[in-house]
Amino acid sequence: MTIYSRRSWLRASVVGPVGIAAWRCAAAEGLAAEASAARADPKFAAVKALVFDVFGTVVDWRTAVAREVRQVATRKGLTIDGEKFADAWRAGYGPSMNRVRRGELPWTKLDDLHRLTLDALLPDFGLTALTPSERDDLNRAWHRLDPWPDTVAGLTRLKKRFTIAPLSNGNIALMTDLAKHAGLPWDCVLGAELVRHYKPDHEVYESAADFLNLPRGDVMMVAAHLGDLRAAKTAGLKTAFVTRPQEFGPNGKPDLAGGASVDLTAKDFNDLARHLGA
Repeated sequence: MTIYSRRSWLRASVVGPVGIAAWRCAAAEGLAAEASAARADPKFAAVKALVFDVFGTVVDWRTAVAREVRQVATRKGLTIDGEKFADAWRAGYGPSMNRVRRGELPWTKLDDLHRLTLDALLPDFGLTALTPSERDDLNRAWHRLDPWPDTVAGLTRLKKRFTIAPLSNGNIALMTDLAKHAGLPWDCVLGAELVRHYKPDHEVYESAADFLNLPRGDVMMVAAHLGDLRAAKTAGLKTAFVTRPQEFGPNGKPDLAGGASVDLTAKDFNDLARHLGA
C-alpha cells in the first residue's frame, strides 16, 4: 500500500491549490495502479516482459500498403485494386522465408524478401514502369504502417509494468522506422534478424528470453496468430492471444478464438493490460 504522508501533503500545500490538486492527482494515480495490479490474474505474476508479433497484431499492414499502392498507381495514370495487391504481396511472405529455411537463399532480411516479392508482382498489376527508386520507396511502405486504434495507448499502459518489445520477422531498421512512424513505445527491439532465423523457428522465441536475461516462462508472447503462439508455447513462453478481426479485410479468415496454446485471450491491448494488472 502506498503511503502519502503528512509531509507530502504539506509540501503540496506550500504552493497552494495547484500543489494540492497535483498531490491529489498523484495519490489517485497511485491508488489506481495498486488496484489494477491487485486485479491481475495471479497465474501471470511471474511475467516480466511482453514480446509482440507486429504485422497484423500491432499494426494494420493491409490498409497502409493498399493505400500506398493506389497512390503510386495514380501517379502513373493507372487504376489498381490496392487491397488485392497488398494481399498478393503478403501472400509471398511465408514462401520467401521458406526459401531461406531451405537454403535456396542465404540469410536475407525481410526488407530484401519484400523487394523480391514486389519485383515479381509488378508485371501482374501493370506497374513495370516503376523506376528503381520508385520501387525502393514502395517497398518501404512496410516501414510506414499505421497502428490499430488501441495499440499505442495499450502499449503505454503495459510498458509501465512490463518490459515490452517487438518479436517480429521484420529486420531491425524496419522495426525502428515503424516504431517512429506509429509511435510505438518499445523498450528495445528483438526479433529474427538478431538470430538469423524466422518465426516460427524456435530460436526466435528462445532468443527473447535470452536477450532479456529472463527464464522463458517470465516472457509472454502476444500475437493475433495462433501459429505464432503455438510455436512460442512450445519454446516455453507464456502466450496471449489478441483478436484482430479486420486484419485481412472483409473476406479474410483471421484467427478469432484461442486454443490450447493460448494462456490468455484479450479483445485488444487495453483489455490485455486490464488482464495483466497494468
